[in-house]
Amino acid sequence: MNAIKLFLSENLVILGVLILWIKTIAVSLIGFSLPLQSWLDWFLLLIGPLGTLMLLLGFSFFFKNHVRPIVFLIIHILCTALLIGNLLYYRFYIDFLTASVFLQFNNVGGLGSSTLELFSPYDLLLLIDVLVFTWFVIVVKRDKIRVKRPNKKAYRLGLVGLLLTSIGLSHLQNPYLLHTDYTRDQLVSSLGIYNYQAINLVHSLRAPAKELFANQTVASEATADMVEPPAPNMEVFGLAAGMNIALISLESTQQFVVDKEIDGAPLTPFLNELIKESFYFPNIYDQTAQGKSSDMEFMLDTGFYPLSSGSAFVRRYTNTYESLPQLLENHGDYTSAAFHANDASFWNRELMYEALGYDLFFSKDEYEVTDELSVNYGLKDKPFFDQSIPLLKSVNEPYMAKFITLTNHFPFLLDEEDQLIEQPDTGVSVVDRYTTTVRYQDAAIEQFFNTLKDEGMYENTMFVLYGDHYGISRQYESGVHTLLNQEETTLTHIDLQKIPLVIHIPGQEGQTIETEGGQIDIHTTLLHLLGVSTDNNLTFSYDLFTRPADMPIIFRDGHFVSNDYVYADHACFDRSSGDQVSDDLCFSDQQVVREQLELSDEFLLGDLLRFID
Repeated sequence: MNAIKLFLSENLVILGVLILWIKTIAVSLIGFSLPLQSWLDWFLLLIGPLGTLMLLLGFSFFFKNHVRPIVFLIIHILCTALLIGNLLYYRFYIDFLTASVFLQFNNVGGLGSSTLELFSPYDLLLLIDVLVFTWFVIVVKRDKIRVKRPNKKAYRLGLVGLLLTSIGLSHLQNPYLLHTDYTRDQLVSSLGIYNYQAINLVHSLRAPAKELFANQTVASEATADMVEPPAPNMEVFGLAAGMNIALISLESTQQFVVDKEIDGAPLTPFLNELIKESFYFPNIYDQTAQGKSSDMEFMLDTGFYPLSSGSAFVRRYTNTYESLPQLLENHGDYTSAAFHANDASFWNRELMYEALGYDLFFSKDEYEVTDELSVNYGLKDKPFFDQSIPLLKSVNEPYMAKFITLTNHFPFLLDEEDQLIEQPDTGVSVVDRYTTTVRYQDAAIEQFFNTLKDEGMYENTMFVLYGDHYGISRQYESGVHTLLNQEETTLTHIDLQKIPLVIHIPGQEGQTIETEGGQIDIHTTLLHLLGVSTDNNLTFSYDLFTRPADMPIIFRDGHFVSNDYVYADHACFDRSSGDQVSDDLCFSDQQVVREQLELSDEFLLGDLLRFID
């Protein structure tokens, strides 16, 4: 025991650095899906965290002996907590924590079944060293053991050399790396999780300056850079003019569930039939970022890309917007209402809806939410729609009513009496449960349609049903690949990012529109169907009936889908062969993606619409 104490006292900082480095590399390789395409990627992954860990733990050098081990332990615990926090967050969001996410925790709810589902017993291994070092610090204080410092000169040379090497090589590999904070997986793989957090913090601190220094000139320059969209398709323009609008957000619903059967039983029998009598868009991609459901609402209402870090609903609720509710009020005196049986403050909806121009928000206080009627995140979809009908009747026509469902939410829990389909056996319990909540959601929507027909509220309503974001993250995708009997590749992963979009106008003949697009494009598509001109609108949304084939579908992390290529996992892939090809073939589209995302951020972070009539 004395030998252990002596060894720790002489090598505490170096040992702490090495153990944290080993833990970081292990989590990076096992817990994260990082874009490691070359030997340089692997080399940077290995050296990226080392210099920063030496810097962080080296802060303990500045304290006297009786304080030094305590400071060391605090820094070691904080680094471990940051590592575990990112691991848990990544398991569902396939993303890394940002400063904005930390700041918006109060607006998005606390822990619960979703968070507990993400824990693994193996995570406890990450705490063993914390327990050992805690024991040692207690012994140090008790026995007054002196903790030695390493050789200062050698330590400093190693620290500076490692930092300069990782930053220099990362810049040579990608000159845009430090300028775009949305390429977070490449930042983590090239610079390490701790450097990434520092860079993200810098970007977060710079954001307020954009609003502070924004002016009419900046707004005019940004407006001049907007791409002019094609004219609308006059065959469908105004097809739903004057009709009520029912927007139905299908929580966590991915395209692959449509027409899928489990042992002969359809997952979405009602949706399958509705598609036959609707405009059906099977090639629409999820473009949400860290705001997930709120990001989908944001794109739908504004036609702007979500922020890469945090949620616009939380960060930019004081902005000036040209939103769907405002445009419809000006065009046809529409009343806009949102229905969501959760807390009004969830995702900051109460304040953001006011900024977007919603007239009414029916939240949890307007619903009867009991334990019997609830599961997982709140009120089940069937009672939610049932209780929404009398509320909807109180809304003046014509109206735009948005219904946000809850039941089909990770980790996909459902009472046995509500399970309408037998679970498959994919080997991934999250995926197996997902099928039951998707089936329940489908039945709830069928019930809603039938009630509206009985109440005479169906014929004069355009229904828009859309998946709000993926349900099965990459962490659990192996179960989906088993379910679909497909190979797990980058291209199949991208294909699973598609969400269903169904636009149902009673009396209109059904049609499948194969156009590829993104969730952001629903905004302009709806306006044109309602006969609202968008000639003077500032938006990044395209009408899906006329969307330019040469405009890539842009993901918030900088990846994209174009006609011939997919850029994902920071590599370029040929869509026809599935092979990885030279990055040069994706270069021109990458330029477009970078320009569009930067321009959207310029508008949002600078609140530029306040300067535009």
